[in-house]
Amino acid sequence: MPYLNLTLAMIIVGSSVVAGKIMVADIPVFLASALRFILALILLIPLVHFREEGLPRLSRRSWIMLALQALNGSFLFTVCLLYGLTLTSPASAGIITSTTPACMGIIAWLFLKDRLQLTTALGILLSVAGIMCINLLGVENGTTGSSPIWGNVLVLLAVVFESMFLLLRKTVPEPLSPLAASTIISLFGLVYFLPLGIYEAVHFDFLAASTTTWLTVAYYGVFVTVLAYLFWFAGIVKVRASVAGVFTGVMPVSALALSALILDEPLGLAHILGCIAVICGILLISWSGNRSKQRKRHQPMVKIQEPEHDPA
Repeated sequence: MPYLNLTLAMIIVGSSVVAGKIMVADIPVFLASALRFILALILLIPLVHFREEGLPRLSRRSWIMLALQALNGSFLFTVCLLYGLTLTSPASAGIITSTTPACMGIIAWLFLKDRLQLTTALGILLSVAGIMCINLLGVENGTTGSSPIWGNVLVLLAVVFESMFLLLRKTVPEPLSPLAASTIISLFGLVYFLPLGIYEAVHFDFLAASTTTWLTVAYYGVFVTVLAYLFWFAGIVKVRASVAGVFTGVMPVSALALSALILDEPLGLAHILGCIAVICGILLISWSGNRSKQRKRHQPMVKIQEPEHDPA
């Protein structure tokens, strides 16, 4: 179930690439993001109130860590990625975002003292190789964007912020349900986007946006913000950080498939091979985790025998 939750979360996050392109085409970035969190909180606050009687009591340090998590994932990642895509090509951005599993593994190894087992490292390498195959061999558009250097820098920063967001949840020691964690992150996300969102709302013609755009905002708020958070927080607390990192490889695969289905982008052999490599990497990690649990479960108990009494 943790692996399934992580996979579903990254499938939804991958769909945000397509949804984001449609959404920000008519609505400014900060206003669209503020509306997304408002809609998410309309759903989350009643749920956490009736199901869990409100938010749990947390230490000051835990609140700070959750605020940092929202700052990295809800705010900085969104801003850097969306503005980066306006300066560089989607192909270049895809190549950079394919380093997310490796980035998470390195951060977990450096700061969270997460040991990398051989099978975990192989799963990460296989996942990264698959995504690189998608983005390098599958690139058919040679456009570079208006300012590719600065755009690539912004996308690279988005990768770092997303990796920090995905890992910081493990730094909160108190028991925190996925529903409560999603609500808190959404509250902080709204706080970060609201000031500039209000400024953009004053200068925005709401009647100019199409029905499709508003439906995309609704999808972004309900699925990308609520469901993706719930799935990820349900899985991240039950696996090692390096294991969770490889599941971020599902994100660009999902984005690629949905782009082909919705935006009619071409899908070639390189994309199919890359998808197969990513799926094999996830299966390798899953098999490794199950084998480790079975080994511990079936490990025989060693009975300590007391020394025989010496009559002498």
